[in-house]
Amino acid sequence: MRVLVTGANGLLGQKLISLLSGMPDITTIATGRGPNRNPTGSYSYLSADLSSQKEVQKLIQDAHPEAIIHCGAMTQVDDCELHPEACWQANVNATAYLLAAAQTVNAYFSYVSTDFVFDGENGPYEEDDLPNPISHYGRSKLEAELLVSRSGLTTSIVRTVLVYGVAHDLSRSNIVLWVKKNLEQQKSIKVVNDQWRTPTLAEDLALGCWLITKNQHQGVFHISGEEMLTPYSLALQVADFFGLDPSLICPVDASTFTQPGKRPPRTGFLIEKAKGIGFQPRSITEGLAIVKSQLS
Repeated sequence: MRVLVTGANGLLGQKLISLLSGMPDITTIATGRGPNRNPTGSYSYLSADLSSQKEVQKLIQDAHPEAIIHCGAMTQVDDCELHPEACWQANVNATAYLLAAAQTVNAYFSYVSTDFVFDGENGPYEEDDLPNPISHYGRSKLEAELLVSRSGLTTSIVRTVLVYGVAHDLSRSNIVLWVKKNLEQQKSIKVVNDQWRTPTLAEDLALGCWLITKNQHQGVFHISGEEMLTPYSLALQVADFFGLDPSLICPVDASTFTQPGKRPPRTGFLIEKAKGIGFQPRSITEGLAIVKSQLS
């Protein structure tokens, strides 16, 4: 199978490239904006700006994929709120261009989405719960979901929550690495204790995405960890696991921060549907052990 992974320079993209490039009978094509930031391996890399319809058409012609896993997105919630047109271009228009090009090769299309399509009033959520985004980021991701589901292609939508892990030359950090770095530098940090999530190890998300794509499952799937935590309680687990000082972590309400993009208070996922197709996430402790082994 020829598989194209967009957003290949990001955390999930890198995990997918690492996973797929080691598999027999899989031809892996990675794409991202600008130079390749993945370690060398048995895959090809094609640079493309997904916000350009012309570049997307050329990408699909050159890659000729049988399956596309679309991880590429603008995901910084505040940036999306401050720059709504750029957000829409990156998350909605780019998806529309990819779907149109995918139809020319009849590729299976799996779209990676987010818990931020929900308002966070009634989490944790199942796949058929009604979305109601409260940020521009969430609205853009939901709009892209709708484009995918109406495309006429064989498709899946993979929603996930608060992804963490280690990758090569990342342009941005994630909560586990941020907490660890600050505590190692003896810096005090303020961490939100009134928002709830089910944090997701990047390796687990990659495996879930591949399980869905490999078997060409259709519909919406929630892929996340199972443990419902606040960022503060997750930070305490990071401190405990790495033997760092938990007294440096100060619990605060979300209202402490002035953030342009609203965050849903309680999301998190129920993952029975994903478990039904063979997905099984690692615990937070197991996930932190994987992070530790990769950092060392």
